[in-house]
Amino acid sequence: MKYKIEDTYGGYVRVRACGVLIENDKILMVKHAGLGPTGHLWIPPGGGVEKGSSLEDTVRNECLEETGLEVSIDSFLFVNEFIQNNLHAVEFFFRVRRISGHLAKGIDPEVSDEDQIIEDVRFLDIQELKQEGNDKVHVRFHNLQSLESLGGSKGVFNFKNIYLK
Repeated sequence: MKYKIEDTYGGYVRVRACGVLIENDKILMVKHAGLGPTGHLWIPPGGGVEKGSSLEDTVRNECLEETGLEVSIDSFLFVNEFIQNNLHAVEFFFRVRRISGHLAKGIDPEVSDEDQIIEDVRFLDIQELKQEGNDKVHVRFHNLQSLESLGGSKGVFNFKNIYLK
């Protein structure tokens, strides 16, 4: 049976916490299979908040699991709400700073080894994000003029059904 993202993450409101790490004019992104209209999507490292875990703890844990990097939280950036079919996520984005570690493709512990959805981890600049195309990059990272402009993205953003055709 082919893995379906909705089987793991669908049917409920999922609260996610994500880390935005910018180094040398590039942003750390994780390429996930099974998301978006083309079957993969670049998004900053992050994941579901578990009961009893804070948003900040989740960001630190997810960055380490997905990228091999230990990070500290600098500041809160924005909230993004995503609704598409059976998927509904409320995502909290934080600016983070690297403390230690070496960049490496990690795992998503919520899925089995054979169904891993993390395909790649990389620092991408604005031009590389644009070359990927909007249908392959998280919607909050479309049309960036500069990576520093993310700090000015305070607020709540709702991208309901943006990828429906």
